[in-house]
Amino acid sequence: MIKTSGIVIGTHNKNKKEEIRKILKEMSLPLLDLEDFDDAPDVVEDGVTFEENAAKKALQLADFCNMSVMADDSGLEIDALDKRPGVLSSRYCGEDTGYEEKCLKLFEELKNVPFDKRTARFRCAIALAEPGKLHFVVEASCEGLINTEPLGRNGFGYDPILKENYIEKQSYSIFTVFSCNILFRFFKCIC
Repeated sequence: MIKTSGIVIGTHNKNKKEEIRKILKEMSLPLLDLEDFDDAPDVVEDGVTFEENAAKKALQLADFCNMSVMADDSGLEIDALDKRPGVLSSRYCGEDTGYEEKCLKLFEELKNVPFDKRTARFRCAIALAEPGKLHFVVEASCEGLINTEPLGRNGFGYDPILKENYIEKQSYSIFTVFSCNILFRFFKCIC
């Protein structure tokens, strides 16, 4: 068990913070935001894997905040596109490009790919670090197929375009099942 008086959610992404807080609302562990710290940095995600990026962010932010930090890296891997956008998911088509445009670009790239060949997954790694020490990184993925059009109204990012395997016309806009699973694994490690 890791002793901590609270954990900083190591992201500036408003949607991710809201999702994490919603999932963990029953936890008695205090959660802080990077905005609680003056001039919290944006850590450059230059690793070649989600795990590397999550670990780097957690370590650098823990050193900056001088307390425990959980940080993640996540993205969409599409097999027909050689696992693109992958670790570059948030920067795909440029950092200032919105996710609706990114999704349209993916639909265009996949227009000649049969539906059953549009295999893909969300991959997510979450790391926990305290100043100077990485405790662990957990990783999970959810398999599915890329839809031919966005589905669902919940979620954010690429959520509406990945159809979960075995559920007809269901997209990961109902992304909280995946998020709950990986966060459950994460908190099993610290409790």
